[in-house]
Amino acid sequence: MIYVVIGFLWLSICLYIILGGADFGAGIVELFTRKSNRTKTKNLMYESIAPVWEANHMWLIIAIVILFVGFPEIYTTLSIYLHIPLVLMLLGIIARGTAFTFRHYDAVKDDWQGVYTQIFYYSSLLTPFFLGLIAAATISHSINPEATHFLDLYIFSWLNWFGVAVGCFTVSICAYLASVFALRETNDRLELNLMIKKSKQTMVFVVITGILVFITAYLSDIPLLVWVFSKPIGIIASVSATICLFLILRAMKREKLFPVRILAGFQVVMILVAATYQHNPNIILLGNGEHLSLLEHAASAKTISALGWALVLGSMFILPFLFYLMFSFSRQRK
Repeated sequence: MIYVVIGFLWLSICLYIILGGADFGAGIVELFTRKSNRTKTKNLMYESIAPVWEANHMWLIIAIVILFVGFPEIYTTLSIYLHIPLVLMLLGIIARGTAFTFRHYDAVKDDWQGVYTQIFYYSSLLTPFFLGLIAAATISHSINPEATHFLDLYIFSWLNWFGVAVGCFTVSICAYLASVFALRETNDRLELNLMIKKSKQTMVFVVITGILVFITAYLSDIPLLVWVFSKPIGIIASVSATICLFLILRAMKREKLFPVRILAGFQVVMILVAATYQHNPNIILLGNGEHLSLLEHAASAKTISALGWALVLGSMFILPFLFYLMFSFSRQRK
């Protein structure tokens, strides 16, 4: 049952990055759009994230509950040493959701709309950035429980050049997902060309920030190149992600956009696999040479069994209705 729980943990993380990433990316794409095109972009982004924007954070909650119940030592370590970026990320989630709601549904259109818009923009930008910082801290050996100074314990455990690079890469991934997901939300030629252009621009940013991640990893003595390319799994995942990129470009050129969302989601999963498979199930690599493992630091067998059955039964209700929700909201583009 432990593998069932771990599987649901990774599934929830993947779904949060893909669906939540596209959600955050909607604000990022709109922020970096010319003012003359922002209204069009705003409407397309709304159509794209409409089915899932309120449900996205369910996957984050599920991941947190799994860690809290099934892996309390890992949950405690994250909560203690990364409490600053975690709090900032949660504040960003709250601010973004609130701003989105008032911006879209407020009955009175006044100067506050500008305030809501700015909050929406920058919380959409900063929240995935802090998510990337947190992710980078878990594998960069920067969390050192034996450190004695406040800065080493609670600041430099996450604030470093590798973390900044991963944060920028996460922001780029979110913008990329949002622009690609929005391709099938319109039949208007001008709007479609706008989103194709945005998709290509965000692809370039993903590549640039991805290269920056490898450079900062090398400078920080993090063997990311070895993790990704030393075994067939990493090579296959990297090649698959690259092939998906060319397939999406081909689909955009031919305007056959049905598979683009699936390809983009699969591409992100392959990136996660390539970056993490080498040190699994070690989810946190500590600065003192030790690690926290999903197998070695799990809760009791009874707890894991109960958690696993709860996840299996819950998924039978959640997943079918999620797919139905996405299908019912989808505007199928011919």
